[in-house]
Amino acid sequence: MYLVQSHHRPETRGIAGLSEAVVDLSAVRDNVRKFQERIPQQVMAVVKADAFGHGAVPVARAALEAGATWLGVAHADEALQLRAAGLRVPILAWLYDAAELMLLGDVDVDVSVSTVAELQRVVSTPSVHYVHLKLDTGLHRSGSAPDQWIELTRTAAHYEALGAVTVRGIWSHLSHGSSADAVQSTRQLQLLRTGVSLARRAGLRPSVVHLTNSAGVLTLDAPDTDLARIGAGLYGIDELGIGLRPAMRLVSKLTQVRRIRAGEGVSYGHDFVADRDTTIGLVPLGYADGVPRVAAQHAGVQCHGVRMPIIGRIAMDQFVVDAGDRAVEPGAPVTIFGDGTAGEPTAADWADWAGTIPHEIYCGIGSRVPRRYEESER
Repeated sequence: MYLVQSHHRPETRGIAGLSEAVVDLSAVRDNVRKFQERIPQQVMAVVKADAFGHGAVPVARAALEAGATWLGVAHADEALQLRAAGLRVPILAWLYDAAELMLLGDVDVDVSVSTVAELQRVVSTPSVHYVHLKLDTGLHRSGSAPDQWIELTRTAAHYEALGAVTVRGIWSHLSHGSSADAVQSTRQLQLLRTGVSLARRAGLRPSVVHLTNSAGVLTLDAPDTDLARIGAGLYGIDELGIGLRPAMRLVSKLTQVRRIRAGEGVSYGHDFVADRDTTIGLVPLGYADGVPRVAAQHAGVQCHGVRMPIIGRIAMDQFVVDAGDRAVEPGAPVTIFGDGTAGEPTAADWADWAGTIPHEIYCGIGSRVPRRYEESER
């Protein structure tokens, strides 16, 4: 049973009544608790990219209610949105420019620093109080190169002694977090431990050390870290099969139903030509809404408890399904994806059909699809 908790986000302009992404906030809470049962670390709920398309503020609140103690975002404006919503817990942002530093400092957001030049920009912004020094341990994306780490930590210690900044954290990011053997992750943990040791030798005393993501926190034994950054797992992306609950379902309805004859084509280019008389239904979602065009030849949806294949090309705003000889009518509900418990496709199914990952499916759901929030009773 589901109880409606709140409705469409005010900033979302959708076509009311046609399609919506329904987010079960109780699933978010359950997922946070699943991790808390398995790990000693505190949970940083990563709500970047509008919480993977689920809605940053509602998801952040739900995660904090379940026991998360930190929030993580990528971009500065994401942190500012959380602060504007009244969320006062520590927030870490790791992508920003110099012009955004003052804004972040004004609302007490921690920032990541990878180089001496970045640190100097932070120090020149007196409102920024806390930084997390990032060491590149093998992902080779952002982070201090190991041969520059000593200079960075010594410079940070100098500025900390002057009262210009506080190094609250030291962190890195796994490149093979979901690998069960954890060989690469163990190497990265060892490098991070060395980095923390060198930072302490320079005089720094970070209060939090963090490395692991949703999968890595379960594959890597890292008791000397303080935070687990839970992103994918927060939304039910269950890379290791621990019983997480997908939090979003994408639903719509048939807007038109018609019969076509054998030999008639459907959608652009007539990639599909009917080999029999059949009933087709129109679903008002397309690739502008995040339905992957590349998945058309494999994908299906659920209507009246039955899987119906998508036929023809997925267009910008709509796609067509084959109902065969089943009795369907305009207005019939359609589930594009859900948690799979009723036999409907999941986001993981769509990821397989599109040759991608569930993260991209969720993040791709467009802004014109309204989000609605509910609480399930289970």
